[in-house]
Amino acid sequence: MNFVIEVLTKIMQGSGFAAIPTDWRQLVMIVVACVLLYLGIGRGFEPLLLVPISFGMLLANLPLTGLFNPPVFDAATNSGTVGFMWVLYQGVQYAIYPSIIFMGIGAMTDFGPLLANPMSLLLGAAAQLGIFTAFLLALLLGFKPHEAAAIGVIGGADGPTAILTASKLAVGLLPAIAIAAYSYMALIPLIQPPIMKLLTTKEMRKVKMTQLRTVSKAEKIIFPIAVTIFVILLVPDTAPLIGMLMLGNLFRECGVCDRLSDTAQNALMNIVTIALGLSVGFKATYDTFLTPDTLKVIFLGLFAFCLSTAGGVIFGDVMYIVTGGKVNPLIGSAGVSAVPMAARVSQVVGQKENPSNFLLMHAMGPNVAGVIGSAVAAGFMIKVFGG
Repeated sequence: MNFVIEVLTKIMQGSGFAAIPTDWRQLVMIVVACVLLYLGIGRGFEPLLLVPISFGMLLANLPLTGLFNPPVFDAATNSGTVGFMWVLYQGVQYAIYPSIIFMGIGAMTDFGPLLANPMSLLLGAAAQLGIFTAFLLALLLGFKPHEAAAIGVIGGADGPTAILTASKLAVGLLPAIAIAAYSYMALIPLIQPPIMKLLTTKEMRKVKMTQLRTVSKAEKIIFPIAVTIFVILLVPDTAPLIGMLMLGNLFRECGVCDRLSDTAQNALMNIVTIALGLSVGFKATYDTFLTPDTLKVIFLGLFAFCLSTAGGVIFGDVMYIVTGGKVNPLIGSAGVSAVPMAARVSQVVGQKENPSNFLLMHAMGPNVAGVIGSAVAAGFMIKVFGG
């Protein structure tokens, strides 16, 4: 009997129940993880991102898991141990996952709407306003220039770009920046519509745009090659993102790499998304996440994202006026990098005002321009502040 009691006592002492969190911050993070799981599963807010991120956050704040233990090698037994999540996180630490995800995005994205309406580039550029404004505000709040640059990139609403920039400029802020970027991407259907309605009139939102011209196959093949050469020569630090984005798009458009295109946009993309989401969430531990600097990052990220949305819509208003009412300014909100979520929001808001309105393809032009724009902005920040 004493033996049984002794065994049970050892089991309980070594269990997580014996180390139930007593720090209120750890309990808060567990609650936050559960709330994010609810938003992803119950409300459908970008579940492919939010579910793995929030579950990783939950695992990170449960005691005694050892999932993030660094490698330990025992020379005597010629064996070693390492935490599972530590291994996965190396793809974030060294910005491997963002580049692979950009290849998948390229394989999924049709650049035809951008080629059919090159003015979309201007909307994508205008929607980068939040990046540079948040950078200036972060400096005022006491962040160092390289940290402020990484924080500002959240305004592009592009998780992979934000992760790559933070991994090169502000590793200590990477978890907060990544979670802010992906959380705001997931919450686009809640954040963007009020801004869009505030900055447009009902008549503007009702505008029906003419059908886009047909883009030739040759144009679609030449475009990713030309963009790769021009943009990387202009800003070499964009190579990991722009290079992989355009390679994925070339897989899609060239007509001889269907298997590679399918793998890039489906199997590979899904695998890396799981690893990335878990890794990002797992770094959101209570002792590093619930700090004044982290809360500032969350606030600055939201400010940057809202301002980027506003910048795109305001420039859409300008184009509405210049073209005599032929451009629906709602497509300007899609100038942020979240593909295709932001374009879908433009479609939904426009169709509520005018049920016969179909803005999706028109919004995809600014949307893919925003992907390129945020990558260029990030490359500029890395070049200037990368040391």
